Amino acid sequence: MLQVSDEVAAALAAGRGVVALESSLVAHGFPYPDNLAVGRAMLAAVRAAGAVPAMIAVQDGTIRVGLDEAGLARLAQGGAVKCSSRDLAWAVAGGHDGATTVAATARIAALAGIGIFATGGIGGVHRTEPGASAPADVSADLAELARTPIAVVTAGAKSILDLPATLERLETLGIPVIGFATSDFPAFHSRESGLTLDRRVEDVAGLARLVMAQRRLGLPQAVVICNPPPVEAAMPAAEVAALIAAAMAQAAVEKVRGGALTPFLLAALDRLSGGRTRRVNHALAVSNAELAGRLAQRLASGV
Repeated sequence: MLQVSDEVAAALAAGRGVVALESSLVAHGFPYPDNLAVGRAMLAAVRAAGAVPAMIAVQDGTIRVGLDEAGLARLAQGGAVKCSSRDLAWAVAGGHDGATTVAATARIAALAGIGIFATGGIGGVHRTEPGASAPADVSADLAELARTPIAVVTAGAKSILDLPATLERLETLGIPVIGFATSDFPAFHSRESGLTLDRRVEDVAGLARLVMAQRRLGLPQAVVICNPPPVEAAMPAAEVAALIAAAMAQAAVEKVRGGALTPFLLAALDRLSGGRTRRVNHALAVSNAELAGRLAQRLASGV
């Protein structure tokens, strides 16, 4: 059911730094072959930082922790369903291929004994759709992060979400949100959201001490480490807001709602920005993998 690659198993046994990587970002975040290039770049960034990468996915009903090149290529070529925590048993029992979300990656990484993972952006509270009678949807990522003791390196929450509500929900769930050399909650495509973080850490050594303290205290929540997108790639917040407004207007005209809304909006942003949002997504994913690798290596060396 849970197959850990030889390289990852050996690294864990030797006490080396290991970084779990979310596979939904590769399978569903980019078109082919861009997604394969992003996956390879994330693996390389973790290795360059001195740690061992462990991309997680479900293939033929087996949960694989540490995809090889063939497994990564298969993932990038499509066909894997999006798997949150609730979908894992279904994917395993049915022999399906599944790409793990933040929630599923956190759960599997914890089961495998991996304490750090990198993603692009976490899920959160969705914006209330115009004319909606029901409350806004809330990503399962938040519930999983509230009960899984792992450190997550992310560029904040996806910019299409309700960021104030997401940050408030994280606080309610007792999930520490730490800015890495920033006091502004990153907005995925932008380095700033206008939302202030109460806690920030300036360097990797400080992050390692914080993560170790969380573990020693036995606290059940994840630590969310917010790493703003690289300066050279990030977009101004006002420009992103205008693009999101245009994408939301298109969704309203075409009556796109529910589970179809997020992929529609992401595709619309890519189109409206001339591919710029996709380039930011690529850059931040690799940056997060690199930071997670440095953190894992630091923790393995005894802080």
